Amino acid sequence: MQTALTEFATLFARAAAAVPADRLGAATPCAQFTVAELLAHVGGVLPDSERAAAKLPRTDEPIAVTEPAAVAASAERAVAAWLEPDAMEGETEFGPGTAPAGLVAAVTLQELALHGWDLARATGQPFAVGEEASTVLLGVIEQLADRARALGGYGPAFDAPDGASAFERALALSGRNPGWNG
Repeated sequence: MQTALTEFATLFARAAAAVPADRLGAATPCAQFTVAELLAHVGGVLPDSERAAAKLPRTDEPIAVTEPAAVAASAERAVAAWLEPDAMEGETEFGPGTAPAGLVAAVTLQELALHGWDLARATGQPFAVGEEASTVLLGVIEQLADRARALGGYGPAFDAPDGASAFERALALSGRNPGWNG
């Protein structure tokens, strides 16, 4: 999990930092968000994830970031927090309640992977994922898909093309069309 978190944080940060200002209103493969809205979404999730990894109490006013470079830096800080010893142990506050820390790390991984790909696709950037990280992501998506779909976080699953990679299968299972081109 830690290696995959690191890889997806790097890919996400690279894609987020390179978002051009003229693409902020562009559609993304995540149909509910434009590029700017997606940055704002992830810019809210990542600081909460970083806080959850450190097992710090929730504050009344969550810290959210929206500028591409700030969201990119937030990804790197969140993953650094999850790489600390014992970060994935026990329970932590995240989102609307308390959850196992390992589950929150998995949610963070899929946010970085899926939304990093969304940003890269929407802005014409590469998003080359290694096989090990892809396999970890697929396992996480398989674990989260039913609940995420029930909560509206994932759309209906796509059929992955024949010979699809683990990453393409994860995208399809999360409700993304692996062939999305805008």
